[in-house]
Amino acid sequence: MLNRCQKLALSMPEGFEAALVTTVANRFYFLDFDADDAGTLLIFPDESIFLIDSRYIEVAGRTAKNARVVEEQDGLAQVRELLAKRGVKRLYAEEDVSVAYAGRLRAALPDVEVDLSPVLSQAIRALRVIKEPEEIERMKQAQKLTDDCFTYICGKIRPGVREIDLALEMEVFMRSRGAGALAFPIIFVSGPKTSMPHGEPGDKVIEQGDLVTMDYGAKWGGYCADMTRTVAVGGLSAEMERVYDTVLRAQLACCKAIKAGMTGREVDAIAREVIDGAGYAGRFGHGLGHSLGIEIHEDPRCSPRDNTVLRAGMTMTIEPGIYLPEQFGVRIEDAVVVTEDGCEILGRSDKNLIVL
Repeated sequence: MLNRCQKLALSMPEGFEAALVTTVANRFYFLDFDADDAGTLLIFPDESIFLIDSRYIEVAGRTAKNARVVEEQDGLAQVRELLAKRGVKRLYAEEDVSVAYAGRLRAALPDVEVDLSPVLSQAIRALRVIKEPEEIERMKQAQKLTDDCFTYICGKIRPGVREIDLALEMEVFMRSRGAGALAFPIIFVSGPKTSMPHGEPGDKVIEQGDLVTMDYGAKWGGYCADMTRTVAVGGLSAEMERVYDTVLRAQLACCKAIKAGMTGREVDAIAREVIDGAGYAGRFGHGLGHSLGIEIHEDPRCSPRDNTVLRAGMTMTIEPGIYLPEQFGVRIEDAVVVTEDGCEILGRSDKNLIVL
């Protein structure tokens, strides 16, 4: 069975000689090893070499996959030597490296054509967009921590408690149970702040009659979960109940409809039809969802502008919302794995309205 580096080499244009991978997420994808921003991966048709400095050399030698690990002394000089030894004339690099690094790379490799076109990045994205079973299992582990955290924090939400304190409790809960990190900074907002899709937790205390929106996810084994739930503290107004019901119907309709062969735009339109039909046109300002995996936001998207055809094995979020400025907002989100005839919903937390 081919490993990921071998799959990339076979997917590159005819005459492929070498590729250089330096961005954090892509390097992790190929090596299953995280050294933050350190290390350089060279992929050749017949082998791959990972150059890593002395801080990580021991652990990389034990755990990095799919490549021969070599201690880095002078990274670009070693890259030059390795390319010269093989007579490489064209080196593909990722298109999103910094301008400064691209300049250093070209200066260090005067006899090599450094190809910074989208070719390599597109080939990597094509591999990463379809998740392997092992990747999905890691996302399920991340989701379990996320679901468990929801159950826990619902027992802590009450009037008089600050948003920031509850957000911290959520982080401690997930990290203490095995999360390697947070998938992204926790969004925990209450009352009028729920009208801000990316509001930040602060000193505001929860009050009776507030809605509380939590958008968060654990990271496990390098892979992200992403879930949003909105709960109520005490009684709701009739409009709050109407908005919640509308968002829930939109979310459930999209989960029921999404499948391989649809475009992201088509799935997004299903949510907008429900929301607009309930009288809230213009109050759902963001796209319906995005892919996720090693990074919390990956392509493709479910949005009015994305015509990408969804394929089995893609992981997408479905997160419709309604936001009434300076009043309140509601968002409900699950990550799903697209299948040929539907989807598998990763989240297990209750989506029906919870009144605490």
